[in-house]
Amino acid sequence: MYKNIIFDLGGVVVDFNPRVFLVDHFMNEKLEDALYAITFGSEEWLEIDAGLLSREEGERIMREKGAAMHRSFEVDVILDDWYDILHTRDDVVQLIKRLKKRGYNVYYLSNISHDVLAMLRQRKFWKLFDGGIASCEVHVTKPDPRIYQVLLKRYGLSATESIFVDDNEKNAAAANQVSITGLQFKNVRTLQRALVDLGIDCDRRPNKNRITAVNPAARR
Repeated sequence: MYKNIIFDLGGVVVDFNPRVFLVDHFMNEKLEDALYAITFGSEEWLEIDAGLLSREEGERIMREKGAAMHRSFEVDVILDDWYDILHTRDDVVQLIKRLKKRGYNVYYLSNISHDVLAMLRQRKFWKLFDGGIASCEVHVTKPDPRIYQVLLKRYGLSATESIFVDDNEKNAAAANQVSITGLQFKNVRTLQRALVDLGIDCDRRPNKNRITAVNPAARR
């Protein structure tokens, strides 16, 4: 039986699409690629998410790189404005609420910095989680298998009873390496269909004859 549904945060529960952000601001593919490498796709960004580098120090390095490329203005715009893309996805929150009502445990597992984590903890949906792991607190980022194992160990979860949802294909696939069923998120409609296919009761209307969530592997 599946008992635990684990959600990534950025790109699933809240919007996070840096490529779209860059297109909206600059509309120049070559420039967007260069700016992405300096900011969202940089080693500094990953280290901030891992809690190995402060936001202030990481941004200082990014701004220096931008200045070296004569792109200080553009890098400043990105670092000053990117928080605005973190809109809560109400359709995902509604799905989480339905899962909770059906008795499933809901957790988060996210590559996320201390400052963004603090921001999201103030949002109404946060109380829906039964727990979770943030990369900044354990100094490991997805798709490293260790971060999935930390979650399982901390909450005493069985991997074969757990499903992980992430918009990043590599992160979803990495969950499978530790026997968690990984699903790549594209939109709520396809996610709900995938969950139903796995036996998860998450229909919008209460089902008096609840379908038992069964791990397909258990049938073999």
